[in-house]
Amino acid sequence: MTTMDAARELRRALRELVRLQQLRERDRTSAYGVTVSGAHVLEVLAERGALSLNALSAELFVDKSTACRTVGLLEDRGLVARLADSRDGRAIRVELTDDGRVLEARLRQDAVWEAEALLSALPAEDADGALRLIRELTRTSAAHAGAALAE
Repeated sequence: MTTMDAARELRRALRELVRLQQLRERDRTSAYGVTVSGAHVLEVLAERGALSLNALSAELFVDKSTACRTVGLLEDRGLVARLADSRDGRAIRVELTDDGRVLEARLRQDAVWEAEALLSALPAEDADGALRLIRELTRTSAAHAGAALAE
């Protein structure tokens, strides 16, 4: 197989995997009444703590207006709150509410359970190699896109 043929196969395999994961994620999040984007906001805030809209949009790889709309929907449900930044009174920070933390923990638990089921179907050395490969592909892809990944 040539490098170009391998690249075509990799692209197809990634497209299929990403699409299947998107469908599973949509099913999983809609069961809790949130969008996939909303679930991503909850996850980022759980991992990183309160963030400005600019920082949140950068973490999500979306523009500020998209992040603002998603935050607004979550705020309407009482899952996040917008607060004045203690360092800059003009700035707004977004943080999880108690209900947001509970929902994010449920969503994360469901996603981890599903990922564990996927990994357990593989021999341990294949699972470790798959994880390393996915992380490296993500880093390479982010570099090509000019995106910064959180460590």
